[in-house]
Amino acid sequence: MKQPLRLGISAKLFMAIFSTCMLVIITMHWGVRLSFEHGFVDYIKKGNEQRLTLLSDALADQYEQHGSWDFLRHNDRLIFTILRSLEQNPGSNNQLPPHGWRTQFWIIDQQYKVLSGPRAPVPPEGSRRSITTSNGKVVGWVIASPAERLTRSTDINFDRQQRQTNWMIVGLTTLLAALVTWLLARGLLAPVKRLVDGTHQLAAGKFATRVEVGSSDEIGQLARDFNQLARSLEKNESNRRAFMADISHELRTPLAILRGELEAMQDGVRRLTPEAITSLQSEVVVLTKLVEDLHQLSLSDAGALAYRKQPLDLVNLLEVVAGSFGARYRSRDLTLSLALPAAASSFGDPDRLMQLFTNLLENSLRYTDAGGTVRVSMQQSGEQWQLHFADSAPGVEGEQQARLFERFFRAESSRNRASGGSGLGLAICKNIVEAHGGTISAAHSDLGGLQITLNLPYVPHQTSL
Repeated sequence: MKQPLRLGISAKLFMAIFSTCMLVIITMHWGVRLSFEHGFVDYIKKGNEQRLTLLSDALADQYEQHGSWDFLRHNDRLIFTILRSLEQNPGSNNQLPPHGWRTQFWIIDQQYKVLSGPRAPVPPEGSRRSITTSNGKVVGWVIASPAERLTRSTDINFDRQQRQTNWMIVGLTTLLAALVTWLLARGLLAPVKRLVDGTHQLAAGKFATRVEVGSSDEIGQLARDFNQLARSLEKNESNRRAFMADISHELRTPLAILRGELEAMQDGVRRLTPEAITSLQSEVVVLTKLVEDLHQLSLSDAGALAYRKQPLDLVNLLEVVAGSFGARYRSRDLTLSLALPAAASSFGDPDRLMQLFTNLLENSLRYTDAGGTVRVSMQQSGEQWQLHFADSAPGVEGEQQARLFERFFRAESSRNRASGGSGLGLAICKNIVEAHGGTISAAHSDLGGLQITLNLPYVPHQTSL
């Protein structure tokens, strides 16, 4: 079956603009043509009527002088003499159009007999003026053919020339309109074509594709949005590849250890002792923690984490979490201090916020050297609660602080799981904070280590009930 012809947007835009131009051109042509024809006919009609009036008055005077029409019969030369005298009379107050009559005319007597004029029949629809003597007697008429019946070759040629000129103007204007429309459609659709080509490139997986932004209108804004989308896709693709590489790296090491331990036991190189089982169990714990962190991160990225928000006291949550870490901090010879207000009302999910505080204290416990200090403080800053989790040495380099919240990023180059964990805890913290309408950032601590700053919304107690 033959496919129907499909016009592209360029052809559609060209046809739309060109059709509009043609409609305007044709309308203007017929408007000018009708205006000219009516104006030209009115011009001729007015001249004829003036000549009819003057000629009828002059013939009335001649009739009174001669007493009959005998002087005029078969004497056309006299008529032209009278007409010439009327047009050349300098004392005349009548503004006659030049070049004489444009139509045929006849002079008839009171018995409707032709006294002077062409051999053609007298037109019944022609203009006429009565020849009236001074005593009011009508002795004849001067009749002219309709103004639409041009007889002078110059007038006919002029009318024909005007028609030809109008059609030439229409033809040239049509070509000019087609050219301008083609250039206009091409110019307007050039950025759209670039966007279409860029979209095809983007769909093919070439996320480095960018389009040129050549204007500040809606098309330009669309091009900027396209480039932003391409950058986001390129970044997401890069993150995806890095994410897969990091996952494989994180899973490979504990699995390799488990496999080595089990193969050593199978070969009899290592005996199945409680210490060997404990070593295997520790690697299983690492894998379990990594899988759980990945699950939590995927849920928070997808917005699938269940947030059951309610009025709460941030101070109470922090004290509960800090109390659960007391023994572990003392076992690492670390000091955990709290500088909190009496209460800090807010609105959020207590379970997720406790998970947030737990991850931050776990991060400080893991990275702070023995004998150091971890300080948690809070104060109100405008419409927000500002929380600081500061610890002592070691710190984090300035260029690495901005990457702390990236998944699988750890500041130490050794990627040691004994201190580094899975590298997902701070990424989960960022998602939880943003889900509560807050912000999180990292900076140097005045204790010599790292300071994590949270900003969570402040909700007055009376409005949270």
